[in-house]
Amino acid sequence: MRLSMLAVVAGKSRAITALVVCAGLLFGGVIAARHAPSTQPGLSEERGLDPDGKGGEKRPTGLSFEKQTRVERYPHPSTLVTTLDAERVWSGYDDWEPAIAIHPTNANIVYQATTRYNGPKACNGCPFPVIVVRKSTDGGNTWGPDRFAPNVKKSQNDPEIEVATDGTLYMAYMDAYTPGVAFSKSSDGGVTWTTAIHFMPPGKKFTDKPILAISPNGQDVYIGFNSSDNYVATSHNYGASFTTSAKLNADTRYWFHTAGAVAPNGDVYFITSDFTQDYTGDGYISVMRSTNHGASWTITRVDTSKEMPDCPWSPGCTFGFFGTIAGLAIDPNGKVMIAYNANNAVRAPMQLYARSSTDGFTWSARQDLGAGAAYNHCNVAVAAGRVSGAFAVVWQDDRNGVNTAFNAWMRRTTNGGGTWDTASRLSDQTTGAPYKSAAGHKFPYGDYLEVASNANGDYLAIWGEGISYTGPGGTWYTRSH
Repeated sequence: MRLSMLAVVAGKSRAITALVVCAGLLFGGVIAARHAPSTQPGLSEERGLDPDGKGGEKRPTGLSFEKQTRVERYPHPSTLVTTLDAERVWSGYDDWEPAIAIHPTNANIVYQATTRYNGPKACNGCPFPVIVVRKSTDGGNTWGPDRFAPNVKKSQNDPEIEVATDGTLYMAYMDAYTPGVAFSKSSDGGVTWTTAIHFMPPGKKFTDKPILAISPNGQDVYIGFNSSDNYVATSHNYGASFTTSAKLNADTRYWFHTAGAVAPNGDVYFITSDFTQDYTGDGYISVMRSTNHGASWTITRVDTSKEMPDCPWSPGCTFGFFGTIAGLAIDPNGKVMIAYNANNAVRAPMQLYARSSTDGFTWSARQDLGAGAAYNHCNVAVAAGRVSGAFAVVWQDDRNGVNTAFNAWMRRTTNGGGTWDTASRLSDQTTGAPYKSAAGHKFPYGDYLEVASNANGDYLAIWGEGISYTGPGGTWYTRSH
């Protein structure tokens, strides 16, 4: 979720208004309150179990989901050949802002999480949205039942999940804005969860948008979050208890963590974007690094974006949605790759850039990975492969129809960013949902998407597609081979 501090002080945030009062969306018989534009902490949402209580994939009418594959070949020096599964939708419910996690050594174990706005409730009196989690034991080909995340008495948003080497599933998420950011874990595949731990800095009234990073064995847990200001909660006992930092910024801007990772040597990284409280003026992209297990942090600004464009053409979307969302990943040799959307002129479309570093302080010149200056690029994520130099960047853009036809795309490198393959269109289904056409989907659904790699070298991506910012929409996913 993305929320302006001015909104909290004044009590008139469009995010809060959308969540509490308006944006009533009638879909599947449930009124679903929608959160504000992505540069305001997006209030994520979620759907519940299938009506029979067994989960599975409830699908929009008219779209076939037999598993298919497609091959995309690139006339490119990297000679990469990408085979992609046809995209599939998680369900026919109103889902957005999903997450994905894969077991570090077992490519068969995959988890997905999404925020759901309608469908069966978690309990009598439990509100929407809720977070739903499901597990695959065959690499994402088939899925077990949908299961509700913990503490469903609060509206839930923004799931972040990771899997430790012993198979424990870790989750950071939001229980509304208050008590806000929460942490829990499951040792039985998401069936049961530990009691949630919450983080509220002294004197603050809300917390927003967690980003979760863990060491491979799960002993070290780091959660970046904000209360307008920038904070990190740290655990070194497998998430049993946490220490929350003092605020890490010396300004009055609004900070968002958008990705994080633990390097092979134990150093911890988060990438952030920060804005004025009303999103006017420049936005800054920074990388945070700790070399002492979270005891202290160094913040390095890596780029500046001019004032973002507005999006009045999509119902429910207000100024702020196209603010920078950045991805970060670290390969087995400790090379850090970041990718982010930014622009070079006030209100110009946001472009897509990548940079790399071997020390977290000095960064390569930015590489343009996008479709060109005329197109909107948003919702960026990065994954590192299991061999050195391998990375994938996933994002959405509207090259197939400015403001009208978005798609999810992926580019890969096998040499640390020396060369990149041509963009692969991940969102290849063209019918079957009211927001889909041959050109793409009408709008990105939510502020965040994710991509992860498995032990076989595959990349699994997950994202949201919708009619508009307020939806309805769905969570979609695919896999490269």
